[in-house]
Amino acid sequence: MTIMAGMGSPTGTGVGPLLRGWRERRQLSQLQLALRADSSARHLSFVENGRSRPSRELVLRLAEHLDVPVRERNTLLLAAGYAPHYPETPLDDPSMAALRGGLERLLAAHDPYPAVVVDGSFRVLAANRALGLLLDGIAPHLLEPPLNAIRITLHPDGLAPRILNLRQWRQHLLERMERQLELVRAEPLRRLYEEVRGYPEPAGDPADDPGAGGGAAAGGDPGAGGGAAAGAPGGADGFPFALPMRVRHDGQVLSFLSTIATFNTPLDVTVSELAMETFLPADAETVRFLQAAIGPDR
Repeated sequence: MTIMAGMGSPTGTGVGPLLRGWRERRQLSQLQLALRADSSARHLSFVENGRSRPSRELVLRLAEHLDVPVRERNTLLLAAGYAPHYPETPLDDPSMAALRGGLERLLAAHDPYPAVVVDGSFRVLAANRALGLLLDGIAPHLLEPPLNAIRITLHPDGLAPRILNLRQWRQHLLERMERQLELVRAEPLRRLYEEVRGYPEPAGDPADDPGAGGGAAAGGDPGAGGGAAAGAPGGADGFPFALPMRVRHDGQVLSFLSTIATFNTPLDVTVSELAMETFLPADAETVRFLQAAIGPDR
């Protein structure tokens, strides 16, 4: 396990336009929001039009009911003339020791299956041993700090040439970034999105053919590694429940389903943007390969 150092939200010139943008995004009327935030529609209208300055408490209350991301709550406060409420503590700060320890234990417990912790711009902050196995063959320039999970996955010198259903996985990752860009003002994330969107698109994936094989090894059961017979029910590559990532590695085809975990009710900007992505084996062949390469389940 290794710990490494390490579209846009509503716009406007003041807190009023910003709040109106978030309210409209949540499809709430002024009356609905005012009732939830223990205010009045008239006062909220005055705030949105710049005729009244909201109190610090009202800004935080409105942000809570609008489910505004933590970083953007500070943006609202600054726009209203107040100091930020939520700190942004570096992950390597001594005060974060307990959190780092918890992440390390979770990552280690997920071996022999890959797991990674990223920040809001998909920079790799921590990873377990199994993830290192997937990085074999990646160009050295992509592995120089700070590592970026999206760049490593989609870059032509990265994992992309080995992802059998690259067209589908690329679309999944781009849509994930687009959803994140809708929530936060993050210029590094926007630049990353423009960069990876400009990478060459796959000419054609085996996954585009519903009858393409997907076993974990040549000659394997087509259904085991994510493949599906033509006309078979279910979703992508025969998985009716989630899109798999199918990676060729060391003569095998490894199939993974991914899950993402975040912290509930974060009170720090850094913590609010941490995400742990764990990759679950999608077939028995992937389980056997990783247990042989990394070690058995703990």
